[in-house]
Amino acid sequence: MAVIFDVLAQSVQMFLVLLLAPLLTGYVRKVKARLQRRRGPPLIQPYRDLRRLLGKEVVLADNASWLFRAVPYTIFAVTWVAAALVPTFATGLLFSWSGDLIVITALLGTARFLQAMAALDVGTSFGGIGASRELMFASLAEPALIMAVFSVALIAGSTQLSTVADYILSGQAGLRVSLALALVAFVIVAIAENARIPVDNPATHLELTMIHEAMVLEYSGRHLAMIDLAASLKLLLYMSLIVCLFFPFGMTLGHDGLGPYLVGGMSWFVKLAVVGTMLAAFETMTAKMRVFRVPGFLGVALMLSLLATLLRFVSGNL
Repeated sequence: MAVIFDVLAQSVQMFLVLLLAPLLTGYVRKVKARLQRRRGPPLIQPYRDLRRLLGKEVVLADNASWLFRAVPYTIFAVTWVAAALVPTFATGLLFSWSGDLIVITALLGTARFLQAMAALDVGTSFGGIGASRELMFASLAEPALIMAVFSVALIAGSTQLSTVADYILSGQAGLRVSLALALVAFVIVAIAENARIPVDNPATHLELTMIHEAMVLEYSGRHLAMIDLAASLKLLLYMSLIVCLFFPFGMTLGHDGLGPYLVGGMSWFVKLAVVGTMLAAFETMTAKMRVFRVPGFLGVALMLSLLATLLRFVSGNL
C-alpha cells in the first residue's frame, strides 16, 4: 500500500507541474498588466493559446530536416522531466534520488543546445542571430548556475534537492552570506534563462532585441505549442528551484500522509504566487537593457556565485 501511495504522490507532482505551468505564465502576465493599470488577458489565456496552436496546421520550410521536427517534442520532454524532478510540496518522493542539481543543469543545457541547433537548421538570419546570442549568454549563465549550485551543495553536503531542502528546513544552515549571494546569482540566471526583462522581452518580436523569439519564429502549430509549453515549464522549474533551495518552509517529508501533502501543496502555491508577483513587479519597474550589456549583467551573477563558493571554503560559518 505504501508503494502505491508513493507512486501516486510522484505521479501527482509530475502532472501538477505540467498543468500549473501555463497558469503561472498567465498569472505573471495578469499581475504585470494590473501593475500597468491594464485589464490584461485572463489567467487561462495560455491554455487557450495552446489549444489554438494544437489545432493549427504545421507549416515547415522546404529545407527543414528531421531535427527541426523532433526538437520541439524533445525540448518539451526534457524540460518536463527536469521540472518533475524538483521537489514541490514534499521531499523524499519516489524519484527524489534522481532529483540532482547537476542532472537538472545538464537537462536544461541539453534543451538549450537542441533549440539552438533547430534554429540553425533552417538557415534563416533570425534563427542564426537568436542561436548565437543564446549560446553567448549561456557561456556566462551556465558557469554562474553551476557555481551557485556548488555553493549550496557545499553547505548542505549534497547536490540532491531533497537532501538540500531537508538540511535548510532543519535550521542547521542558519543565516549565511554565501547563501544570500547564491540566491541573488540564481535569480539573475533565472531571469536570463527564461528570457525575461531586462535580458529579453517575451512579448516583443523586434528583430534587434529578440533572443528566444528569434529561435522559434519558424515554428507553428503543434510544434510551437510544445515550445511554448516547455517555456512555461522552464519558468515554473526555476521558481520551484528557488523556493526549494532557499525557502523550503512548508514542505513536508515523504510518507507523511495525505494531510501534510495538501499543506505542502498549498504552501508551494502561495510561494509561487509570491515569486510570480515579484517577477511581474520587477519587470514593470525595469527597462530592457541593450543586448551588449547582458554579458555584464550575467557577469555579476558569475562573480557573486564565485564569491559565495569562496566564502564557503574560507569560512564554514559564512
